[in-house]
Amino acid sequence: MFFGRSLPEVNVSPARERYTVAVVGAGAAGALTAVQLCETALRRRTPLDLVLVDPAPEAGRGTAYATPDPRHRLNVPAGNMSCYPDDPGHFTRWLCRHGEPGVTGTDFATRYRYGAYLADTLAQAIVRARGVVAVRRLRTRAEGCSGAPGGRVGIRLADGGLLTADSAVLATGPAAPTAGRTLPALRDSGRIVARPWAPGALDPILTDPSEPSDVLLVGTGLTAVDLALTLDRPGRTVHALSRSGLLPQPHTLTPAGPMAAPRLPADASLGRLRRTVYRHVSRALRTHGDWRPALDSLRPHTARLWRSLTPEERADFLAHEGALWNTHRHRMAPATAESVHRARTARRLTLHTGTVTGAEPQQDGTLLVGLSDGRALKVGWVVDCTGPGRTVDDPLWASLFEAGAAVPGPLGMGVATDDGRVLPARREAALPLFTLGAPRRGELWETTAIPEIRVQAAAVAADVLAPLTAPRRAGRRPVDGHGLALSTHAEAAAAYRRGLDRVLKVRAGAEEAFGRAVALDPGFALGHAALALLGHECGGAVDVPRALADAQRSARERADERERSFVDVVTRRVHGDGGDAALMRHLETHPGDALALATAVPTIAFSGVDDLDDDYALRLVERTSPAYDGHWFHTSLLAFLRQGDGRLHEAGELAHRALAVEPASGHAVHALTHVYYETGVHAAGRDWLDQWVSGRGRGAVHRAHFSWHIALHELALDDPAAVRRRWQNQLSPGRVSGVRALVDSGSLLWRARLSDSWEGELPTDGVLESVERELLERPATAFTALHGAVALTAAGDLPALRRLRDHAAGADEVQREVVAPLCDAFAALVEERFGEAASGLDALLPMLRRVGGSAAQREVVEETLLYALVAAGRCDAAQRLLTARLDRKDAPRDRRMMAALPD
Repeated sequence: MFFGRSLPEVNVSPARERYTVAVVGAGAAGALTAVQLCETALRRRTPLDLVLVDPAPEAGRGTAYATPDPRHRLNVPAGNMSCYPDDPGHFTRWLCRHGEPGVTGTDFATRYRYGAYLADTLAQAIVRARGVVAVRRLRTRAEGCSGAPGGRVGIRLADGGLLTADSAVLATGPAAPTAGRTLPALRDSGRIVARPWAPGALDPILTDPSEPSDVLLVGTGLTAVDLALTLDRPGRTVHALSRSGLLPQPHTLTPAGPMAAPRLPADASLGRLRRTVYRHVSRALRTHGDWRPALDSLRPHTARLWRSLTPEERADFLAHEGALWNTHRHRMAPATAESVHRARTARRLTLHTGTVTGAEPQQDGTLLVGLSDGRALKVGWVVDCTGPGRTVDDPLWASLFEAGAAVPGPLGMGVATDDGRVLPARREAALPLFTLGAPRRGELWETTAIPEIRVQAAAVAADVLAPLTAPRRAGRRPVDGHGLALSTHAEAAAAYRRGLDRVLKVRAGAEEAFGRAVALDPGFALGHAALALLGHECGGAVDVPRALADAQRSARERADERERSFVDVVTRRVHGDGGDAALMRHLETHPGDALALATAVPTIAFSGVDDLDDDYALRLVERTSPAYDGHWFHTSLLAFLRQGDGRLHEAGELAHRALAVEPASGHAVHALTHVYYETGVHAAGRDWLDQWVSGRGRGAVHRAHFSWHIALHELALDDPAAVRRRWQNQLSPGRVSGVRALVDSGSLLWRARLSDSWEGELPTDGVLESVERELLERPATAFTALHGAVALTAAGDLPALRRLRDHAAGADEVQREVVAPLCDAFAALVEERFGEAASGLDALLPMLRRVGGSAAQREVVEETLLYALVAAGRCDAAQRLLTARLDRKDAPRDRRMMAALPD
């Protein structure tokens, strides 16, 4: 049974009858299929009964991921082991949330850990789908399969039961190895372990109380590698034997960059493919110094190439290149390779090339095993590590072969399918059966690894549920707050409207409202896209890749053109792939999309479109005016942009007009805040904003930024005690963190110090500790970089300031041309080279608009220049700067500083 927190009820169409799907096998392939069935049915609101048939105590682990030995690691990096083909980082994020915060996509997790991930992902999918998908576990084996009335399928169970389903997915995994069955002397000796991964199979070897006897592993692939590590003991030699005598190659600790695949014609012969691939490998060695990128580039094309070969060519490949391919394609984790190297160096692991020719029991209970090279090995045990057999011959498949409901695949490997649907020997014997993974080996060749199986699982789930996909009923759809249609039901639309309203007002709770919308309708593409946008742009507690993947899946199944376009915009912004251009195209077609417009305009809520200067942003908002007809949100945006353009009187009128309709409009409040500051109306601005922050502003997302604005008024009014109280109560670490601590708290401390408004040591350490080092020293934007430089200067941290300067010098154009020299000037200030600092800062003032942000934020550089001029004894220049400032707006602080200058 699966348990989880209560979730909102999902609307399910009562007209649909429940459909039963059986998944036989709950290892990796079965678990991945069950996850996709649950999530696809949930998105489509399709009632489903899902039955998992497997005797294992825990779903997901199967044979491959049940081993608890920590030395057994995945042979694929964590970044390629996600359950979801469209969310490659899912497994890595899961590891980070479950006790391994430093893991990266290039790390190799243990196989047992991966089994836990599969089980947890399945459990979460079942919990989320509750109310739509009912899941049962039958802990028994399926031993037969036949047709049932109504075109259904009947599955005979080992416990005597019969399960009837509308369709079944046979996720039976790899076939059992066959080497042990072909050696009667070994089989009859009682000293062979034919299924080493079966529970307790190795116990007789591991718990033998006598001196450790040698062991022969028949096979030198990944199974043999894992068992060699498990069975390694002082005084024991583990022998590994195969026809090739080759161990798997290791992965590199630092993978080379990706490589494009060569041109591979679909009709090429095996000979031509050989020549092309060998030339490709040679090219990789010349350009990368490593053959691995060449082989990895072939992975997406392997199935197509395998299908293009004739049966004779496939057999030729298996005979001549099969072992070479497997040892280079299926590689060891670096840590595993190191352990194997140590065992071989110590001669506790020895490789042999050949086959077993015979075995003679000895009086001491050991075996004398003869090899094809004439040597004989005295061993206590033989372990079959030959890997999966070619044919699927368990009772379930045997019953299907006998009835003609299935036929063997190419070269007798696995079974024949039509893209996963099991093909019968004759049409009338066909059953609604699907399979994936190892049983498709004959037709796909590479089909046993997670990257291939997860794609097949998604495809199988879509095919299984295809008959249940009801056509969309024509009718009136619910709309957002601006009249744009939403592809969802009324209740989810209402939650979405609440979220959108909070975004436009710059108020808290948008994330929760959008989360509620997608919980009510998991197939609501726009809700998922809005969540991904908030997580990416605003730092919300959102699993952005997962929300984005859900948005893309849902958009493919149920969305109109506008919604698909917005999902594409968010996808491109998250991936840094032409998001700005896509957003501008979207707004040209859909000017009334308020969330898109809010995203495009640089404000307190969103970073906006890069290189969108104030004039262009203003023209964009003005151009979209007809779609909003004076709506308070649009008026608020216009007010904010007009103040940035210096049209302060117009901005004030627009802000008051918006606030008269919607007093909680954060954009209008922000615009009016700037108007008060830039016109020098400090006392009234302080009092009005303080009242708003304490009242309607309590729910504002960026309340700390409004508190920073109040503190600027208090600085200008020359009230140091008020500044200190404001910082302590509303802007100190613990109350503010992340980028807001950098931009607001850190800059306020420095500005207070510059104007002699802070006595004693600046508490910058707490601010810096609340900011991630990546954000501080390797910022993505020039705006963040500027404020990082300010905070590091306030702390006097020269080494970090120089690291930031080096980063900026290699970053985008604005960071190179503005931030890097700014860091140099700040460093000169810290080192008390005040004249040099003043010259550098003065040269940069005309360029500061390129950094972004408001004039009030960029003013910190001008105030630093003023400090440097005074410290350098350039009082005439300081006086001219103060005069210019007082001409722009009156401030008691500036008047006090002017009076303090020597005549």
